[in-house]
Amino acid sequence: MLANFGIGTLARGRLHSRSVPPIYGPGGWRWTSHSPTGSGPEGSSPNELRFGSLVSLPPNFNPDTDAPGGCRPMNDATTPDDANAPGLDLGVPGGASGYRVLARKYRPANFDDLIGQDAMVRTISNAFESGRIPQAWILTGVRGVGKTTTARILARALNYQLPDGSVAGPTVKMPVLGINCQAIMESRHVDVLEMDAASHNSVDDIRQINDAVRYAPVSARYKVYILDEVHMLSGAAFNALLKTLEEPPPHAKFIFATTEIRKVPVTVLSRCQRFDLRRVEAGVLVAQLESIAAKEKISAEAEALALIARAAEGSVRDALSLLDQAIAHAAGSVRAEDVRQMLGLADRSRVIDLFEALMKGDIAGALKELRDQYDAGADPAVALTDLAEFTHFVTRVKIVPAVADDRSLAEVERTRGRAFAAALSMRVLSRTWQMLFKGIPEVQSAAKPIAAAEMVLVRIAYAADLPTPDEVVRLLATGESAAASPARRNGDTAATTARIEAPRDPPRGGPRAALAPSAPQVREPAVAEAAPGANMVTLARFEDLIALAAEKRDLATKAALERDLRLVRFEPGRLEVALESNAAKTLVGDLARKISQWTGRRWMVVVSGEQGQPTIRSQNEARRAELEHGVQSDPLVKAVLAQFPGAQIVAVREGAQEIVPPSPEIEGDVMPPEPPIDDDSSVFVERMRDEDLGEDR
Repeated sequence: MLANFGIGTLARGRLHSRSVPPIYGPGGWRWTSHSPTGSGPEGSSPNELRFGSLVSLPPNFNPDTDAPGGCRPMNDATTPDDANAPGLDLGVPGGASGYRVLARKYRPANFDDLIGQDAMVRTISNAFESGRIPQAWILTGVRGVGKTTTARILARALNYQLPDGSVAGPTVKMPVLGINCQAIMESRHVDVLEMDAASHNSVDDIRQINDAVRYAPVSARYKVYILDEVHMLSGAAFNALLKTLEEPPPHAKFIFATTEIRKVPVTVLSRCQRFDLRRVEAGVLVAQLESIAAKEKISAEAEALALIARAAEGSVRDALSLLDQAIAHAAGSVRAEDVRQMLGLADRSRVIDLFEALMKGDIAGALKELRDQYDAGADPAVALTDLAEFTHFVTRVKIVPAVADDRSLAEVERTRGRAFAAALSMRVLSRTWQMLFKGIPEVQSAAKPIAAAEMVLVRIAYAADLPTPDEVVRLLATGESAAASPARRNGDTAATTARIEAPRDPPRGGPRAALAPSAPQVREPAVAEAAPGANMVTLARFEDLIALAAEKRDLATKAALERDLRLVRFEPGRLEVALESNAAKTLVGDLARKISQWTGRRWMVVVSGEQGQPTIRSQNEARRAELEHGVQSDPLVKAVLAQFPGAQIVAVREGAQEIVPPSPEIEGDVMPPEPPIDDDSSVFVERMRDEDLGEDR
C-alpha cells in the first residue's frame, strides 16, 4: 500500500503545499527517490527517480528542519555543527567527520565564486536576464574545472526562490540561501536528479527518465536532470534520449557534463548549448590559493603556491587537493622546498643550471648536476620533463617577451629565461626540444632511468657543439675551422664563459655555448676539401666551370650545370646558385666534390633563396630563337625557303660561333649534338649565306 500510495501521490502532478511532511514507514524509513550509487553529496551522486525505493534516514535527520520547505541563511561556511566555519555546507552529518577537504569546503556556491570561466558566466547571466533559457546545456572540460559544480549552480539558479516570494523567476543573483538551495547543493532535492552515466548507461536508465520527465516538479520551479560523464551512455541510450531532449516538457531542464566531448553524438550536441570550461590560468590559481591559505590561517610561500598551481595544470580541484596535502606535509608553514619534496620536483634554479650547462656544452657539469638532483630524490624522467618545460618557456619568451611577466613563475626563472631567450637562436632551442621530446620516453621505459637520462644529456651537449649553417658560412669566410675543439669535451669553463658573452664571435678552440644569431633559412652549404696533389686551376666565371667540365669529359655534370643551376654569385672558392625543381638532390654535394678535385682547392656550393640568372641552356635557347627569327626575316632566306619547299634552317653561325639546338638525353647520359642534315637544300642555304656575308665585307 505504501508503494501504491507513493506512485499515486506523484502521478497527480505538482504538490502545491511546501510543508508536506515526508512519508515514513515502519522502523523510521522514509519514502524518497533512489540513489543508485549510495554515495555522499559530494562529487556526482545521482538521484535517479525509481518509484517504490526506500532508503534509511541519517541518524540525526530532523523532519522539521530538513524538510524541502525549510530555509537557512546563506553562509559560505555553514555546517550543521558550526555556523561560522568556512565553506559551503554540503550535508555532512554532524559528528560523522571533523574535517572537510579544501576542495569541498571551498566549493563555489554561485556564479560569483567560479574562477577562470568568465565567458561562460557572462553568457549564462545574459541568457537568464533576457529570458532566453535553453532546455539543455552540455559542459565539457578537463578534470576539476567545475563542470558538476556549474551544473548544480545552474539548477539552483533555475529554482531560486525566497520565502517572501520576492523572486519570481530564474536568476543568477543569489545573495542569500533560498528555499531549495541547500538541498540542491547537497544533491538531495527531489526535483534535481543527478545520474552517473558511467554506471547507469543503458536504455532502461534513460527510459526511466523519459517516463518521469512528464510529471511536474514537486516543490521547485523546474525539474532538472544532471547527467555526469554523459559520454559513457550507450548508443541506444543516446537515441532513446533524443526525442525527450529535443522537445522536453516546459518544466524540465537537462544539464550534461563530460570530459570526452568527442564521444557525444552530434545529434545530442545539436540539441544543447555547449560550454567549454577552460583550464584556469596559473596566475588565477595562485591568487585563489593565497586567498584560501589566508582564510585557513596558513602561512605559504609564493613560490610554493606557484609550484602547486603549475602541478595542477589548470585544475582547481587538483590545486586544492595539493594544497591540502602540502599543509599536512609541512605541518605548519608551506615552503617551496616542502612542496618540491612532496611532488618529487627538482629545484627550479637547479633545472636552469642544468639547462645552462647543456647549452654551454659542459658535459661534465651537466652530468654532475643531474646526478646531484637524482641523489636528492628527483626522478630522472621528471628532471628531463622540467628541462623540456624550461626550453619551451625560453622559446615562448623569445617569440613573445610578455610571457616572462607571468606571476606564477619564480623570479629566477623569469630573469634567466629572458637572458637565454636573448642569447639563444631558434634553431638551438628547437633542436634541444626535439631531442628532449624523443629522449623522455626512452628514460621512462629504460631499466635504469638515470643512465638513459645521462645519455640524453650527452647527446644534447654534443649537439650544442654543432655549428648552424650561418655559422659555417661565417667561419669559412674568416678561414676558421668549424670543428669542435677537444677543450669543449673537457669542460673548458673559461672559454665557455667567453662564448656566452660574445655569441657572434666564437673563440677558436674554446667550447661553444650554442648561442648563434638567427639567419635566413637556406640549405646547409656543401663543402669539399681539395684533393691532395691536384693542380691548381683558376676559374674566373661560371662559363669557365662549364668549359672545365667539358674538358674533363664529364658530360653529365656539364649538362647539369647548363640545365639545373641558375647562377646567383660566382667567386673564387664559392659558388652560389639556385636550383631548378627537377635538379637531383645530390647535385650540390657532388658538384662541390668534383670542382674541388678538378681545381685543386676547396670549393663551397651554396643554395640561395634568390631567383638568380636563367640557366645557360635557357640563355642559349633564347639566343638561338632570336637569331633564327632574324635570319628567317631576311629577304634572301625567305626567297630560298620559298624556292625549296620543305627546307629548314638547322644551324645559324655568327662569325666562328654556332648556336645549336639542345641535345637530347637518354637515361641521364648526354648525347653529342647531331651533325647538320647534309642535303642539297641546307648546303645551298649555307652557301648562299656565306656569299651574302662575303659581299657585305
